[in-house]
Amino acid sequence: MMRDEVVISIMVFVGSILFLMGFISIYFMQERKKKIIDQIKSEGENLILRKKTDYGKDVQSTLGKIISSIGNTFKPKTEQNNSAIRRNLLQAGYRKHNAPAIFMGYKIFFAICLPVLFSVWKLLLITVFSPAFFMGLSIMLALTGFYLPNLWVKMKKAWRKDKIIEGFPDALDLMVICVEAGMGMDAVISRVGEEMKLRNKVVSEEFRLLSLELRAGKPRREALKNLGMRTGIDDVASLMTLLIQTDKFGTSVAQALRVHSDSMRTKRQQRAEEIAAKLPVKLVFPLILFMLPALLVTIVGPAVIKMIRVLKF
Repeated sequence: MMRDEVVISIMVFVGSILFLMGFISIYFMQERKKKIIDQIKSEGENLILRKKTDYGKDVQSTLGKIISSIGNTFKPKTEQNNSAIRRNLLQAGYRKHNAPAIFMGYKIFFAICLPVLFSVWKLLLITVFSPAFFMGLSIMLALTGFYLPNLWVKMKKAWRKDKIIEGFPDALDLMVICVEAGMGMDAVISRVGEEMKLRNKVVSEEFRLLSLELRAGKPRREALKNLGMRTGIDDVASLMTLLIQTDKFGTSVAQALRVHSDSMRTKRQQRAEEIAAKLPVKLVFPLILFMLPALLVTIVGPAVIKMIRVLKF
């Protein structure tokens, strides 16, 4: 009897263990199955996103090819005009080899697109314009679209020049520290390009491009001249000339950089003071147009209302 109870207890214990192990294995199998399903779903979504991204890239690439082909057809034939366009685009930050063709392509594209959109808008609204007004407005829209890329490039150039003027004295201070630490000029340029990445991306980009030109084997004199040409700033161009002269005659680079850095910082301070001095004159017109009428209504209004009431009676 005791033996039967022991056997039953052992069987119950073993059965409980087997049941628990089976439950745990089923649970882990379900979890693994769920993870596999989630992974398949995520891979499918990523594949769909990749397809959408690839489709967007294909559309953008096709549009770029069309605009580039249009620009190649209408771009200036003379090398002088092409050089002027390329210089403006370089100073605005566009450095692709086909940037002038893309620029001209966008000019033609917008010159055609704006009148076409105006014509579609006219057809949809079923509005009637006189032929002279329609032709004049279409020509004006075409001219506006043709000169829109010029305005964009001009704004981008001004923004980049402001960023370079703002961050170049700090870059010169870093160059002075590196030169006084005993580093060579090529290593100094590369280090400043890396260190200025967080402080000023535009200055960092220019120094890194200068470093790449030097690594590619371009003479330092030519690479420094290219930097002055890309920025389009007289102070930077004069600094590049100064560095070329110090490299040629063997004078102190650190002293030259320190003097030029102080000069650029002084000019930046004077430019800020000039802008601050112009503010009172610029504020006169908004005050006259917006503040003065409100003050006149507030001050003279009650007297006018009282005079109207007196004259009525």
